[in-house]
Amino acid sequence: MNVLIIGLVLLGTLLFMELFSWFIHKYVFHGPLWMIHKTHHGHQKAGFFEWNDIFSLLFALISLYLMYIGFANKNIYFWIGCGISLYGMIYFILHDWIIHSRFKSLKVHNRYLKGIIRAHKIHHKYLHKFPSEEFGLLFVSKKYLKK
Repeated sequence: MNVLIIGLVLLGTLLFMELFSWFIHKYVFHGPLWMIHKTHHGHQKAGFFEWNDIFSLLFALISLYLMYIGFANKNIYFWIGCGISLYGMIYFILHDWIIHSRFKSLKVHNRYLKGIIRAHKIHHKYLHKFPSEEFGLLFVSKKYLKK
């Protein structure tokens, strides 16, 4: 498969995952699946893992399945699975590691990363599903990116 096509599939999958994640975070996690997602907002959290981690596990399984069938059939599903997995790695590093400090974190000096952190802190300002704002991970309102 052409390297340019692979790159476009990976980039397109990353963009799709950000948009899809924004949508399900706003309308599903802060909607019918709030009972699971609320552990991420500080409710009933006991220990390192939270019920909300089930969502990451689900996306990891989908990614692995797509990579498996894509590899077995030598088709584009492999690269879509890789894109989902790449988004998961970005999510883990940026969201779990840097923003929520689930591991010892580095000090962030980058304006873009600081903006993402500020926006996410606004999202967690309220412990309930409503009101809430800033549901994305990689794309946030410009007001959080200012110095």
